Amino acid sequence: MSAPVLHAVFGQPVAHSLSPYIHAAFAAQFGLAIDYRRIEAGPDDFAAALAAFATAAGRGANVTLPLKELAASLCAEVTPRARRAGSVNTLTRTSGGWAGDTTDGIGLLQDLGARHGVSPVGLRVLMIGAGGAARAAARALLDADVAALVIANRTPARAQRLVEALADPRASASAPDAVPGRFDLVVNASAAGHQGQPPAFAAAAMDSGSVAYDLSYGAAAAPFLALATSAGVRTALDGLGMLVEQAAASFALWHGHPPDTAPVYAGLRARLA
Repeated sequence: MSAPVLHAVFGQPVAHSLSPYIHAAFAAQFGLAIDYRRIEAGPDDFAAALAAFATAAGRGANVTLPLKELAASLCAEVTPRARRAGSVNTLTRTSGGWAGDTTDGIGLLQDLGARHGVSPVGLRVLMIGAGGAARAAARALLDADVAALVIANRTPARAQRLVEALADPRASASAPDAVPGRFDLVVNASAAGHQGQPPAFAAAAMDSGSVAYDLSYGAAAAPFLALATSAGVRTALDGLGMLVEQAAASFALWHGHPPDTAPVYAGLRARLA
């Protein structure tokens, strides 16, 4: 019997990650043997940790906060969509080094549309945050034909740099205290929830016609979803479905098998409940 294929998720913090459970469940659908680990790494030690993982015969990895932009710079090659997003969340080992891709945007759109029936087409969208996950999500939403995308970040200059990278007339940057009006879809891509602090300014951007979506899940999403509920939104969603769908896209890249996400999502939702 061959040894399990080595995979991992890198991030900081990463102890809470559900990725090992998700990928084990996907592998079981096809009778595959994998060894999927959590590896704690910050920006200063990520390159060394990734090199050690490669030496240990690591074949594929996921990347989460705060490493997605840095991951792109460590790749020998990146896919066009990852290059356009300036963000990598999926690494595949090749003979030439690491190949980078991003499946975050795929996961977001699949969860919004297929699972929750929310089409981004023609929506006015507020994106809170300008990190790696925000970059991929912003690119995907523009490609899905939103009407307008406003990016608000606690450091306005970073939001402006993302807008310039997106190079799309529908995208604009805003300071948190100057967000213009209400939005059909408000996406929280910031890490504020990990510190228990929702972006309070977002409340004024939501009403009963809005959909609120946090890219995080569990405790990290709770502050923003509570804020959205108090603002009277019609739908408040966490990113658990996005997590499962982006993982499925990564799994298919590594193993060539698109997994069934429905039972895995249901199991995780019950587990979190």
